[in-house]
Amino acid sequence: MHDRILGLFIGNIATLPSGADSAIYKHAVTQPIAVDTQGLVGDHYSDRTNHGGPDRALLHYCARHYADWQREFPQVAQHFQPPAFGENISSGTMDEDTVCIGDRFRLGTALLQVAQPRTPCWKLNDRFGIADMALRVQESVRCGWLYRVLEPGNVEPNAAIELLERPHPDMTVAALMRAIFTTQPSTDLLAAIAALEELSPNWRSKAERRLSGEYSDTSARLQGDRA
Repeated sequence: MHDRILGLFIGNIATLPSGADSAIYKHAVTQPIAVDTQGLVGDHYSDRTNHGGPDRALLHYCARHYADWQREFPQVAQHFQPPAFGENISSGTMDEDTVCIGDRFRLGTALLQVAQPRTPCWKLNDRFGIADMALRVQESVRCGWLYRVLEPGNVEPNAAIELLERPHPDMTVAALMRAIFTTQPSTDLLAAIAALEELSPNWRSKAERRLSGEYSDTSARLQGDRA
């Protein structure tokens, strides 16, 4: 797999329409930028409990999804363009059905590894003014994915991203989203997800809970104060 980056994005903490803080509003980087284990240098997070950290250092989102969102919401189509989902990396070919947990990518001089799907939360509802946006992202699996940085480095905005290693070709981002949130997966699949060493501990725990028959209430994550 080989793709070219359409944009790199960083952001400061700002205020959503509800008054909540978020760093979802990002702007394009126009010069080479350093990448460390926390992500793009200069990027910020308002909530370190649920965002950022070594297993959520960089968010990658497929630019092709924006056309789908524009068709679904023509009345606010102007809102759907990179980096409206708060992504750090935008590209045109890679998506949730073609990217797998554990994939290692070379981006510039940095080495990245896919650590987990992006888990949508209520701030997407706030960002777009659509009450069930987070749920729609979850059910459509147009969610994006998060990298850990194995080797810091530098990257240019139009750099190539190259797949170096794929240890788990069946464990696509989309497959994990469906297994945890939208389908009734087999116990074998859940056990395999729970044992996936390259998957972030948070997501392995999700699989373990489903395997034990526990179904977590996601209403607070998806709806915020409206839950």
